[in-house]
Amino acid sequence: MTRERGGLERARGAALTGSAAPEVRPEIRASWERSLAAAVDPERSRPSHTYQPGEVAELRAGHPLAQVLPLLRETLVAAAEQARHMMIVTDERGHILWREGAREVLRRAERVELVEGTRWSEDSVGTNAMGTALSDDRPVRIHSAEHLVSAYHPWTCAAAPVHDPETGRQIGAVDVTGPEESFHPMTLSLVTAAARLAEHRLAALLEDRDRRLRDTNLPHLSRLGDVPGALLSPHGRVLAATPAHRFPVRVTLPERGDRILLDGGAEAVLEPLGEGWLLRVPTPSGPVLPALTLPFLGARAPVARRDGRPLRLGLRHAEVLTLLALHPEGLTADQLAGALYGDEGRPITVRAEMHRLRRCVGEDTVRTQPYRLAARVDADFLRLREALRHGRVRDAAAEAARGPLLPTSESPGVRAEREHLVASTRTAVLRSGDPEALLALLRADPDSDPDTELRDRLRRALPDGDHRDLALPDG
Repeated sequence: MTRERGGLERARGAALTGSAAPEVRPEIRASWERSLAAAVDPERSRPSHTYQPGEVAELRAGHPLAQVLPLLRETLVAAAEQARHMMIVTDERGHILWREGAREVLRRAERVELVEGTRWSEDSVGTNAMGTALSDDRPVRIHSAEHLVSAYHPWTCAAAPVHDPETGRQIGAVDVTGPEESFHPMTLSLVTAAARLAEHRLAALLEDRDRRLRDTNLPHLSRLGDVPGALLSPHGRVLAATPAHRFPVRVTLPERGDRILLDGGAEAVLEPLGEGWLLRVPTPSGPVLPALTLPFLGARAPVARRDGRPLRLGLRHAEVLTLLALHPEGLTADQLAGALYGDEGRPITVRAEMHRLRRCVGEDTVRTQPYRLAARVDADFLRLREALRHGRVRDAAAEAARGPLLPTSESPGVRAEREHLVASTRTAVLRSGDPEALLALLRADPDSDPDTELRDRLRRALPDGDHRDLALPDG
């Protein structure tokens, strides 16, 4: 055992018994805590064998990282073999799809079940580079006894997540793993560079697909004549539009049905193409939809506005409007019952509540079968969502600083969205390191306990001589 491993194992032992272990990196300590909370056994846990070899072959064939596997091999495998390591590629849930490298290391890895088809997420096998990189959404090195499970202390690994350029979501991780004694300090940099190269290659392939989709389907758009329309990618990105200013960068596709309520209140129709979608906005034949304003972030006594006229709402009606704004495609009485009341919810209760709500806001504002808003909705929580989706961190922090969504609501659907917005905003602001965004969040609620991680990140982000952090309330 190396002296370094011995020190890490002593720190791990102290952490597992609840003692302080200051020499352990904060990100490792946080990963240990997540793993233990998921009931991972530090001495006996092993990865779950999710897929058989035949199933792994099917997963590989349909996985987007298959397109960049030659690039990853070229970038990593030769270096891994030379260092007696191996390259591993996982899907977004941590399942190993490919592993290539030094034969001796591949055989040794089999003895600890580091093989295709196993799941290496933190909740399966504890702290490890693949699972922790996916959990933290950033590159990470896990060395020796930094692994939570003792069987992997003789190993060192470095991994980085890979993202889909279309959606920004994780699609997997790239990892280099090997014996602890042969680890090279530049491995993490190499793996990070390989992941970024893979994302660039995927982006180039996406541009080629977009070009083919446009070339093939522009005649459909032209045939709309004076009717506004757009060509959409399979995930809703606008590739071409007439008029261009009428449409956002991305349209949120409905989970079901072929209708979308656009910003401004216009209803659009989706038509499937061979790849992607044609979106058209039929010429309105009726009156202009009413404007419905929902300023519900931080609202303890929510007030909506219809065409500028205030509508004082009970909390339940505010919850319903929030849920309908989050689901422009509409919700059934059953779905609303679950989102409002949980498992005990009953459709008959929802129908009575909707009858009262329609009398309050106007029957033309809430349509039925399914229940949906027929209005030009301006909601601060939707603006926050949109800012997060497009990476506008300062805008997101400014919206979030108003407070949490309907803070007194216990509705399961509203509570889930509230917690998601709070966590997503905090993560995005921390990751960006933008001082203005950090200050906005820290100033949002001066009566709450100070967020020490945000404050520490702000101190590092502020330039020399800028002491705005000193004006914040002390913890």
